[in-house]
Amino acid sequence: MAKGERVYLCVCSCGSEHVNVGREYISLVSVQRLSVLLTLTLSAVMLHPTVLGLLLACAVSLSSSAVVLENGMPILWAHTAGQVTDMPIQEGILTPDPWNYLQRMSLLRLTISATDPFLGCMGGNATDSPLWGLALQLGWMLTSGRLADPTGTTTCGLQTGDTMCISPQSWWGCVNYFTSVLPFLSAAQQGFMGPGVQVQMMVPEGVTDYCTTYTDCAAKYADPMTKWDAFFQGLSAETDPSVSDNEKKDNLLGLYWDAQTSSTHATAACNDRKVSYSSTEKNFMRSWLNSAEYVSASRFQSSLEKSKVFLEPLPSRILQEADVAPNIADLSLEENSTLSTFSWLDRINTLLGGSLVTMWKRAMCTFETREKGRVMMEQLMTNPTEAMTNFISVVTQITRSC
Repeated sequence: MAKGERVYLCVCSCGSEHVNVGREYISLVSVQRLSVLLTLTLSAVMLHPTVLGLLLACAVSLSSSAVVLENGMPILWAHTAGQVTDMPIQEGILTPDPWNYLQRMSLLRLTISATDPFLGCMGGNATDSPLWGLALQLGWMLTSGRLADPTGTTTCGLQTGDTMCISPQSWWGCVNYFTSVLPFLSAAQQGFMGPGVQVQMMVPEGVTDYCTTYTDCAAKYADPMTKWDAFFQGLSAETDPSVSDNEKKDNLLGLYWDAQTSSTHATAACNDRKVSYSSTEKNFMRSWLNSAEYVSASRFQSSLEKSKVFLEPLPSRILQEADVAPNIADLSLEENSTLSTFSWLDRINTLLGGSLVTMWKRAMCTFETREKGRVMMEQLMTNPTEAMTNFISVVTQITRSC
């Protein structure tokens, strides 16, 4: 079989009706070799949306768990805008389309690039910024099908339509709007995209419930916008040489998570979009949002590498009514385990009337206790059985030191 035929067969086997065939076929060929073949093939073709869709489908079918990285970077990162001038501009105003995956990811890429020079306290790597977590999260939503239209009335985000389309009807796409568009608008307002840059987000015809400018978003969602402003202003302020890098990092992560948590709380505006999902997926939505409360309180440094640990075990498809973790046959052991962990945290917190989250937040009162909290959160993802056994006792012990 010729190399070109191998790539063709892989692409053809990645349609929704042939995913199993694709997985069986790929077991005969190393993923690394296939990646090289795809790269060589790409060099000879223009990246038309259809090609991007086929590659996306193929990448998803090769994995038994969530796909969050491609060649060590967020999904389709190489095809996003590397500088502000690469984005659409009309009459001197930047006009991104956040309902296109590549353009929404471009907002995050530009924000990361613009703020990197101010984040030396996070570490010596180019991927140490906490903003990388948002980019990986958006990629996971794409590959797991969560950005597609859940109502079935359009083909937005589906393999049969525009795979780069983010549906305004997607709850996940709506929630992500608050952690991609809002921080970009704030960063631009604070001058990180260049002096005097004005931004007007595009919106699909007939859609009226999303803010599109800094002024619009600040009026509708004052708290998250104020906190994103505080984060970006804090980047410029953290230049005191008498303050240690650890202290600077802790302070900036505090500002970052205040902003992200406020954005998450504002996503109550997305609740009407939940109606099109199964009760199992709705439960996962709730536990996913609750898990962010634990992560944010510990001031987790959501770098690319650390975020990968948290995102790869997330479910690689939308959950259906009959799905019951840890016994979902077509999800990996890690995905089933993560769903069980999320459900356990949510169930315990509910039984305690919400006091588990409150107790956790109270325990994260010092740099030292937050460090312990971050370790515990990582253990919940990598060794959940042991971590769940000791969780409440450890949290109680930490709280006593505050």
